Amino acid sequence: SVLSRYENQITILSDYLEEFPETDEPVWILGRQHHLNTDKSKLLLDISARLWFTYRRKFSPIGGTGPSSDAGWGCMLRCGQMMLAQALICRHLGRDWQWEKHKKQPEEYHRILRCFLDRKDCCYSIHQMAQMGVGEGKSIGEWFGPNTVAQVLKKLALFDEWNSLAVYVSMDNTVVIEDIKKMCWSPPQSSSVAHSSAHLHRSALGRNKNTAGFCTGWKPLLLIIPLRLGINHINPVYIDAFKECFKMPQSLGALGGKPNNAYYFIGFLGNELIYLDPHTTQSFVDSEENGTVDDESFHCQQAPHRMKIMNLDPSVALGFFCKEECDFDNWCSLVQKEILKQQSLRMFELVQKHPPHWPPFIPPTKPEVTTTGAELIESTDKLFELEEEFEILSV
Repeated sequence: SVLSRYENQITILSDYLEEFPETDEPVWILGRQHHLNTDKSKLLLDISARLWFTYRRKFSPIGGTGPSSDAGWGCMLRCGQMMLAQALICRHLGRDWQWEKHKKQPEEYHRILRCFLDRKDCCYSIHQMAQMGVGEGKSIGEWFGPNTVAQVLKKLALFDEWNSLAVYVSMDNTVVIEDIKKMCWSPPQSSSVAHSSAHLHRSALGRNKNTAGFCTGWKPLLLIIPLRLGINHINPVYIDAFKECFKMPQSLGALGGKPNNAYYFIGFLGNELIYLDPHTTQSFVDSEENGTVDDESFHCQQAPHRMKIMNLDPSVALGFFCKEECDFDNWCSLVQKEILKQQSLRMFELVQKHPPHWPPFIPPTKPEVTTTGAELIESTDKLFELEEEFEILSV
């Protein structure tokens, strides 16, 4: 607790020291341009509207007997939460939605926030992410890299019926248009699979069910591109293309930072990246009886941190959100125009067809009989209840 208080004091002090300089250069935040000389207040409002997830303490032990705080190891998981939360904000509230302290927010906002509370029954909680990471070879309490957290989000999204996202994580620095369209236009699961899966996962995802059921049409796309932009340091040839990604209207920023020290990058000013820092330890916050959340600690209300791009570790993951197919088509056009045609050494590849030497692409679906990896049957009553449901299904 002493270390946590000291860490908080250092964070607050550094926030005040890192005020934006006076400059004519534009600031780009997740696809929006701001000018410090004319609309600095709008810039700070835009930044404070992003959901800010930090270390927390005093939540229920992960897995029942594991850690009750993620301080020191959960920073990349928190950054992954922030990127996904931004996608959900864009999906339900729109990119131009703003947050103000003490102002009443729509129900969708509180529902989004509840997805990330530090409880095992919230679908993107630290509990769910840490335990799903075990399947990716990461022990609970072990630090994640950008690619690992992307794979965890991809798996957890399969159980999130309310948001119904299609999560595509690129392989070998290559984004395949054909595979993404196949995934986003994939038909709904059969009713029997959906019915049995819904019963098995209702504990962890009961707050996030889509009451309208499964629907057809384009599934909103969360596109994550893990990259290695150098060997030990970022290669300067990638800097312009990397910055260009933050200008795209589909931008969700980037995951990265320094070894064992993750940040959520949301924009840039000149050759400095702007980021939200999860390295502040706060106490666990739960939802109220009416479903609202005391949300003040989930928004960073001071000037954000900045770091020189050349100090960035070369292992990063870019994020983009395409609510409609036209958004994805527009993103592809921007990539061709701004990223690929001007680069001698490409940051990543965008191809139309699935490479023939790759294994066939099969859109991921929710497993028929499994759990998310974080669910535990806590009593024999629940076990009997599940058995009764299966008996009804078999009849």
